Amino acid sequence: MSSFGLVALLLLLAAVFGYINHRTFQLPTVIGVLILAVVSSLALIIIDPWVRGYDLTGWARDALAAANLPHLLLDGVLAYLLFAGSLQVDIAALQRQQWAIFALSTFGTVAATVLFGFGIAEVFYRLGVDVPLPWCLVLGAILAPTDPVAIMALLQRTGLPEGLRMVIVGESLFNDGVGVVVFLIALGVAGGDSLHIGTGHALIQVIIQVGGGGLLGIATGWVAYRAMKTVDDYNLELTITLALVTVTYSLAQWLGVSGPIAVVVAGLLIGNHATEHAMSDKSRKTLVTFWSLVDELLNALLFLMIGLELLAVDTSWLLLLSVLIAIPLAVVVRLASIAVPLLVMRVNTVNRLRAMGVLTWGGLRGGISVALALALPQGDYRGALLTVCYGVVVFTIVVQGLTMPRIVKLLYSPQRVMMPRAKTEAETITSRRNPPPRDPSSDAPGTSVQTPPPSPISPGYNSDSS
Repeated sequence: MSSFGLVALLLLLAAVFGYINHRTFQLPTVIGVLILAVVSSLALIIIDPWVRGYDLTGWARDALAAANLPHLLLDGVLAYLLFAGSLQVDIAALQRQQWAIFALSTFGTVAATVLFGFGIAEVFYRLGVDVPLPWCLVLGAILAPTDPVAIMALLQRTGLPEGLRMVIVGESLFNDGVGVVVFLIALGVAGGDSLHIGTGHALIQVIIQVGGGGLLGIATGWVAYRAMKTVDDYNLELTITLALVTVTYSLAQWLGVSGPIAVVVAGLLIGNHATEHAMSDKSRKTLVTFWSLVDELLNALLFLMIGLELLAVDTSWLLLLSVLIAIPLAVVVRLASIAVPLLVMRVNTVNRLRAMGVLTWGGLRGGISVALALALPQGDYRGALLTVCYGVVVFTIVVQGLTMPRIVKLLYSPQRVMMPRAKTEAETITSRRNPPPRDPSSDAPGTSVQTPPPSPISPGYNSDSS
């Protein structure tokens, strides 16, 4: 099949699955498309032995291999998805939670890698699956980062306090870059590369990748911002943003720094500064519409391909049993990895426990994990790692994703601290540009001013208030 034919087939399936989901199930688009893709893959596996003269699963595997999901995601699609997601994030709200986000996206990612690696190594040993500890740590690094695509789609359907929502979004945007660095280090150690052994070298690599990516994003975002400020042509401004994403990610790969972090930082600059100071209303609305479309389309295609990757997974009973044990292990590890950063913050006990519950159950894995697993070199351990990764990813997206609104309602309804639904990208950017007028009556003598409740996860929250 030609590349154009493969793209046509994927677009057709995404449109058909999206239509069926919209008309029948009305689930979040990414979850609905993923479920239908998994069901279709299972149906293909079941009917394949009964169709004589055609190797349906073999043909499907060849088509997926031609699509090359690891290259497609890690070297292309991820950049556009992260940029589209960061455009709608309020940088001021993000800065108020900066220490929580930093702790979760760095310490939390490393802790999740180590804890899951040792845990799954014990599971494999007990079941008689031959996977050495270094490769188990590689699997831990694969499953450590949360997925910003799945999480942002989910948060549109849940009402969360603003501070907690910013922590979830910020962690998912930044821990992708940290997760890729940790994965490469773990893969080097598992492959016997002595240069990656030692905490000193690993720490230096993380600092270079993360810090360098942030500086690159600031530089390229500033150049794009200055260029957009001198023109008033929405077609040209869209071209500038496309060039910004592509060039920033390519430069990051060439310089050896984190491309995901560079793109996120550049997107934050454009979404918070260029839309306010360098664009007309028409240009701003066009930018929002365009990147919303890119986001929806790429999301649908990505989760469609994740569902179809079931055809490439080893389904031996020992590995399926490993998946069943790995799923609760992943939940426990997620809880442990976020517990320490939250315990050292000034948050009262009740709100800390609620935040831990939401952050644990909201730690969805997605495309980045599957792409990293598929990028593993061919070898004796690749099949086992891919199967466990796939099982955990599908569980977190489908089960945790669909039950997340109930968890939020259960934890936050008793005190009625639920916030309104998350703003759309257009509403977020518009509200930053045109803040609501101040009510003069609120300054009148004797008028009480109602202040919003403090964020349940803010570092500055006074634990004695409750």
